[in-house]
Amino acid sequence: MAIEEGKAAPAFTLTDQDGNKVALKDFKGQTVVVYFYPKDDTPGCTKEACSFRDNKKSFDAIDTVILGISPDAADSHTKFIEKFDLPFSLLSDPDKKVMEKYGAWGEKMMYGKKMIGVIRSTTIVGPNGKVLKHWKKVPKAADHPEKVLAFLQEL
Repeated sequence: MAIEEGKAAPAFTLTDQDGNKVALKDFKGQTVVVYFYPKDDTPGCTKEACSFRDNKKSFDAIDTVILGISPDAADSHTKFIEKFDLPFSLLSDPDKKVMEKYGAWGEKMMYGKKMIGVIRSTTIVGPNGKVLKHWKKVPKAADHPEKVLAFLQEL
């Protein structure tokens, strides 16, 4: 299933770093940035997460929630959050079902080789549950959160 801007975002419920169930519907009425990343505490993923952290006050000012999703387990997320003081939830998708729904799991190029894995991508879900914007592939993880913020500030 392809993510389409203007269409309803696929529903999901996943577990966060504290073992709590988090559902997309919990944020009805708010804008939600759902970003998919390959692995906790790796260079690109750390740069992206820290950039979201550094821009958190600006996202808060426009009533926007940030949710990071990777296949990592809750304990890995907890260590990542503590190490880098991340002020948002990280959700675990070990069976990659949510990633598949959002087009964030599949064939990708890595170091010149085709492989199956997590495709770094981002979806913005509007207060009405519809997709406002979808980046199928994020080329520069460190710069991406600022692009997401700029898009939201222009709305």
